[in-house]
Amino acid sequence: MSDHSCAQAAPAAGASWSRAYELKAVGLLSLGFGLVGLDRFIINPLFPVMARDLGLNYQDMGLISAVLALAWGLSSIFTGRLSDRVGRKRVLVPAVVVFSLLVATSGLATGLGSLLAIRALMGLAEGAYVPASIVATIEASKPSRIGLNIGLQQTAAPLVGLGLGPVVAVGLLQVMPSWHWVFGVLALPGLVVAWLLARTLREHQPDPEASAVFKTRWWEVLRYRDVVAGTLAMCCLLSGLIVLSAFMPNYLTDHLRLDLTQMGGVLAGIGVGSCLGMVLLPALSDRCNLKLLMLAAMTVELVALWILPGLGTQPLALFATLFVATFMNAGVVAIIVGPITHRAVPTRLVTTATGIVVGLGEVVGGALAPALTGGLAQHLGIHVVPLIALGAIVLGVLVVAAGLRTAPVPQPVAPASA
Repeated sequence: MSDHSCAQAAPAAGASWSRAYELKAVGLLSLGFGLVGLDRFIINPLFPVMARDLGLNYQDMGLISAVLALAWGLSSIFTGRLSDRVGRKRVLVPAVVVFSLLVATSGLATGLGSLLAIRALMGLAEGAYVPASIVATIEASKPSRIGLNIGLQQTAAPLVGLGLGPVVAVGLLQVMPSWHWVFGVLALPGLVVAWLLARTLREHQPDPEASAVFKTRWWEVLRYRDVVAGTLAMCCLLSGLIVLSAFMPNYLTDHLRLDLTQMGGVLAGIGVGSCLGMVLLPALSDRCNLKLLMLAAMTVELVALWILPGLGTQPLALFATLFVATFMNAGVVAIIVGPITHRAVPTRLVTTATGIVVGLGEVVGGALAPALTGGLAQHLGIHVVPLIALGAIVLGVLVVAAGLRTAPVPQPVAPASA
């Protein structure tokens, strides 16, 4: 497939753009993504309390985080393909309903086995939402605002899940009879958002050509260099981010001996940093060299992670350092799943490519990394968490520096076979 034919096959996003629809669609898709983040990450600040009740340890925390991410990753890959064939809305609305109901059932868990089963099912539903929502945001956006809108949408997950989540968790624990009730309350906003999405979203018309192609050439997207490089970088970036998000509550309470209120305040740095990074860095990407911007951001993150273990029990310094590290990390993640992937492939493969990047990134960074970290933390001590995150970002810098092209038109690694 030639570059010229690829460029012709990719009409500009926003060809039927409407300001009113852009505001409504991007707003609702962002709310949905925020609830994805809340439902996924709310278990982290609750885990120190849940662990005492259910007899769980660090390795169990790693497994709980890993099983959701593994299911999320696999679901992203296959439902990205599905939404290209049946339409975005038919995937998005059921996904929100299902993961909202499943978060409530997390409060019914009685041990590790039931938690793993519930979180795996939740991962399937949340993974279905991600690639379709990203491409639906691109389709609703004015072309000059794709990077900004992707950043706004992506920022909702860390803002709500990592920023507000710890505050919400600690607050609800103080007014609810137990942690079980916290999960039940969190189901209600999702059902409201699902209803609003069903009323508002335009239905994307399935592409018959794409349906026919995917039946025989499912892995076609991996022939594009920036998809491969973006996927490898996502594995590294998500390894760092998920390891910090999952284990930092126990690092703060068990290793640094902070109380729950201090822990919640420090963890808010992860959410606020991720939130702002996902807005500001993608907005800059509409005007800057993507590769240089990504390398600069990841280098700053390396410095922040390097100094983190030496800070000791200084809540403000811990907040600031986690803010900087996750600002850079989340901003680069948003650039990869938005502008990088969108520019890398023809339009008919965008959702599938997004599913591959997000899905494989989740399998490695969201599933394998926390599972391995949990085992290491159990045997070596929780103090290893920042060092593992640091190592993951070092690898990410090498991948971006050596592998990313950021070509203006889709360029496959090798010509397609006849």
